[in-house]
Amino acid sequence: MSETSAATPVAEVLGAAVAALGGQQRAGQVQMADEVAAAMAEGRHLLVQAGTGTGKSLGYLVPAMLHDQRVVVATATLALQHQLVERDLPRLVEAIKDVKGVDTSYAVLKGRSNYACLHRIRAGVPDDQGQLVEVPAGSMAEKVLELRAWAEEESEQGGSGERDNAPRHTDREWRQVSVNHRECLGATKCPFAAECFAELAKEKAHRSHLIVTNHSLLAIDAIEEVPMIPDYDTVVIDEAHELTARVTQAATDELAVADIERAAKRAVRWTADASGDPAGDLEDAAGALAEAFEVAGAGRFDSIPQQLHDALVLVRDTARACVSAFPRESGGEGDSDAGRTQARGLCQEVFVTAERMAADLDSDVLWLSEPRDPAPGSGRGRVPSRLHVAPLQVWGPMRDKLLTDKTVVFTSATLMLGGDFGAVAASLGLKPTEREAEPAESVLPWRGIDVGSPFDYGQQAILYVARHLPPPGRDGLGPAQLDEIVDLVDAANGRTLGLFSSRRAAETAAEHVRKKLPHLTTLAQGDAQLPELAKQFVEDPHTCLFGTLSLWQGLDVPGDTCQLVIIDRIPFPRPDDPLMSARAKAADAEGRNGFMEVSATHAALLMAQGAGRLIRTTTDRGVVAVLDPRLATARYGGFLRASLPPMWSTSDPGLVRQALGRLAASA
Repeated sequence: MSETSAATPVAEVLGAAVAALGGQQRAGQVQMADEVAAAMAEGRHLLVQAGTGTGKSLGYLVPAMLHDQRVVVATATLALQHQLVERDLPRLVEAIKDVKGVDTSYAVLKGRSNYACLHRIRAGVPDDQGQLVEVPAGSMAEKVLELRAWAEEESEQGGSGERDNAPRHTDREWRQVSVNHRECLGATKCPFAAECFAELAKEKAHRSHLIVTNHSLLAIDAIEEVPMIPDYDTVVIDEAHELTARVTQAATDELAVADIERAAKRAVRWTADASGDPAGDLEDAAGALAEAFEVAGAGRFDSIPQQLHDALVLVRDTARACVSAFPRESGGEGDSDAGRTQARGLCQEVFVTAERMAADLDSDVLWLSEPRDPAPGSGRGRVPSRLHVAPLQVWGPMRDKLLTDKTVVFTSATLMLGGDFGAVAASLGLKPTEREAEPAESVLPWRGIDVGSPFDYGQQAILYVARHLPPPGRDGLGPAQLDEIVDLVDAANGRTLGLFSSRRAAETAAEHVRKKLPHLTTLAQGDAQLPELAKQFVEDPHTCLFGTLSLWQGLDVPGDTCQLVIIDRIPFPRPDDPLMSARAKAADAEGRNGFMEVSATHAALLMAQGAGRLIRTTTDRGVVAVLDPRLATARYGGFLRASLPPMWSTSDPGLVRQALGRLAASA
């Protein structure tokens, strides 16, 4: 550890920071800070499970600030990133400003498309022929003009130009004021480079000791080896239970027929003088791919059908010819260069994706999605099929390209699945033989610690497994499950968060509860935007909120608002999930247990996150009700139960209803 760190012990600085923030220091937080500081000093990987309420943000921010080299903090959600940058870091910096020798500079770094692009705003948006137009046509023109005005105001006032700070908008509207890395002109050619929000963010990051970013950008920088983040010594990965999913997402590519047609239309203007008709050839290749989609049908491909492979090779070759046919850059700073760069970027993207999809599937999974209906109220037509390619596993690249070069601290409230760190550690690329190893014995020594929780789950929470119910069927919720939900909600007098395995199940349950308990307010995900639903849920205690995945992990409702969490079934991945099924099959082929390694681990993680919605403060009380008897009867049930907080457990429905009634009466 550096002299600065040694002179100012982590616990001492942490105590000062907690006191300045008006909080109370917790034993788990102190232990975590000491362990993180030791891991950074020794170059040893660390997994820290820190329960809700531990104060884990300060538990890693204090040692990160005291570390003698640059530290990156990567989060999964915008909510946590916002909390770190807007609340925790400014207060921490203020609290330790008098500690000598500590560099308290920090910066936020996101992908380029998260920032407004001043060139696109001031020069216009290319249409399908590559011409730059001033105002987009159609109903979104007003919103785009509002976003442009906001960006100009941000530029004048020294703002960040980040999407999170923009007026409310849709993805489609934001794309009219932003660019991805392939569309960007680059700092050497753009006339607005000196004002560019993305470039200014990068410059600030280079000057900063601590950088806050997200899992996806970290994956692109470290694993895909596209330099995005300044050199750093250590990375702290918060919400680490989501890392493998986010890395997978960042490394997943898609290709639709419309993407190729759009690239061909944009290329026409720039390749017209080339020999042959490269843009026309690319458009013909799109037609060949559409025919191959029809013949292949939706689903995962263990081997690529010949017609689909031939079509992908044709797309790859014609896209490459198109890219080569673009004229050399003029070196100017005009609109033509922007249109050319963005058109060429589209063709390059099609080429790279088609090349990957046409290659050997040893390390990738390829599948074709079904056409689907658009989101209600979006005004769009039916969404056509798309071809997807994703990595079969990510632990190998993470081990080779992140864990060998950097010291990594992983932290989350849910890292111990089945009561041990082994499952999560393996998914991240850490081997059991390297646990607690001496550095001389292993290039990747790691340690796992559980610093506990300030909550007394045995006293504050009941785990109720409805053992008397029939196992869940493929047809969704049956009459027995629906009646059980009504009985539980009635006993709790509302105050219920329902976590369901599908949108259909959530809507069915909501409809049944509305019919049987009309005096309560019952909301279903999709009735309104999630923030609006959460606000209504918090404001009226006699409310039920039923939904799917985003509620399992993203909702924080402390207090009497939520005294009952219902989980309709063990959230195993769908049997037809192409990526999960491929990973399970690969594990079985290598002699491991694919079901436990993939399906049970996935379910355990989600159940731990879902159950974690109940107890958010030391005064919260309530019940987690699992309507799936397999949690008590199946062989894997013990693994799943060991992944949950240590709640008092029962299968007695009468006892649980009495407990809920008492809680409702005293609320």
